[in-house]
Amino acid sequence: MNDSINIRKPAAAGTFYPGDPVELSKFLAKLYSEARKKTLPGRPIAIIAPHAGYMYSGKTAAAVYKQLEGETYDTVVIISPSHTVFFQGASVYNGSAYQTPIGVVEIDDDLSQKIGSIHPSVYLSNKGHTGGSVRGEHALEVQLPFLQQVLGKFKLVAIIMGDQDESTSRALGEVLASALSGTNSLIVASTDLSHFYSEKKARKLDGNIQKAVELFNPGRLQSVLASGKGEACGGGPMIATMLAAKRLGGEEVIIGEYTTSGESTGDFSEVVGYLSAVIVSSKKHTIINPAIGQRSKKAPEYLTKADKKYLLDLARRSIVSRFSGKNIEETEPESRILRQKRGAFVTLKIGGMLHGCIGHIRAASPLYQTVIEMAQAAAFEDPRFKPLDEDELDRIEIEISALSPLMRVHDMNDIEVGRDGLLIRLEMHSGLLLPQVATENNWDRPTFLEQTCLKAGLPKNSYKNREAEIYRFSADVF
Repeated sequence: MNDSINIRKPAAAGTFYPGDPVELSKFLAKLYSEARKKTLPGRPIAIIAPHAGYMYSGKTAAAVYKQLEGETYDTVVIISPSHTVFFQGASVYNGSAYQTPIGVVEIDDDLSQKIGSIHPSVYLSNKGHTGGSVRGEHALEVQLPFLQQVLGKFKLVAIIMGDQDESTSRALGEVLASALSGTNSLIVASTDLSHFYSEKKARKLDGNIQKAVELFNPGRLQSVLASGKGEACGGGPMIATMLAAKRLGGEEVIIGEYTTSGESTGDFSEVVGYLSAVIVSSKKHTIINPAIGQRSKKAPEYLTKADKKYLLDLARRSIVSRFSGKNIEETEPESRILRQKRGAFVTLKIGGMLHGCIGHIRAASPLYQTVIEMAQAAAFEDPRFKPLDEDELDRIEIEISALSPLMRVHDMNDIEVGRDGLLIRLEMHSGLLLPQVATENNWDRPTFLEQTCLKAGLPKNSYKNREAEIYRFSADVF
């Protein structure tokens, strides 16, 4: 935990919700007692909840938080808009904790740092959390007491979006999908809907938002917001959450409740709309660790030394099997990360000289199966080299590159030599270079881009073409 930065003190206690811990707990208990627990077709992995004062939107929020009863999560990622200050990108809180009247919620420092280091639009900062605001942001804070009451102990990743444009929303969604894969985490999008329309007008606007959410269609939601046919102060958090949830196995959205402020105030001339929803996945979120025979809520996030050794041995055995004429029979490995669908390249060298390199860019098969297929392809099917001879087996050096998901590049300055590999697509051409290629050749960013174009059979400056699609990715190379 980062102890050099103070705990973020409550800013909305006593205004948006009760400031006295006993009164707050009683208020929440009443809301939960009046909410209905539904039979869901899967486990909640993300929710959408309103953030107005509890007297206005508390009932709607409780309708979805009620669905978390009986669940446990190691980490909750809350994404909220910024109502008081504008800044670019999304700010991942770099402090040690958030505090409410109920208690302190510790920041998940490791996961926060990981999320804040993948894309330049998503970064570690106190912007929107504690800095530069006349009053502290409430939209994230008001979600915490609901979570503390229903979940008990959990760690927090706190994200405030200062800029909710489409590129930032999509970048955040991709980052969360990558960083949260294999973790026992819940994502919370904090948003209210239309503000200060008549009840009839509000329900029409909010109905368009609700439809996009029900269809689990972030693209449609983006279009509704861009066209003005619907409004949401947390549109960006909703889009990022839906994008991430889809990639993390989300299958269906169940609406918790829709209400307006008119139901609590009695004034239907100018209302605010509130929506809550839960995204569920039927996939299992626990694994059995055979070494100790206990359940583990959190799968490995990175390849371990044992995982790498297993894959290198598997690649070699898959090549050897081709000479014996027998298919390699490999049972599903115990390590969960090896069973995850991931792209990978296998590179073969003899005496330090390249002798084959083939891979899959996108995640189509479990990692261990991809390695089996790509090892054989690199040995026998790379058209640039003659097939491997059996007497060369003892001299081959095998290198595996396990790939992260592709991330679209909109600003060439986002490309970091040594960290990123590149893929370019233009018309019928495509070409890819792994991160280590640029490092081994001491290329700078422009040269790396030019060489990727040449690899695709394109003129070297084709990356400047507006029609060119450029993607970056990282690779775990071993």
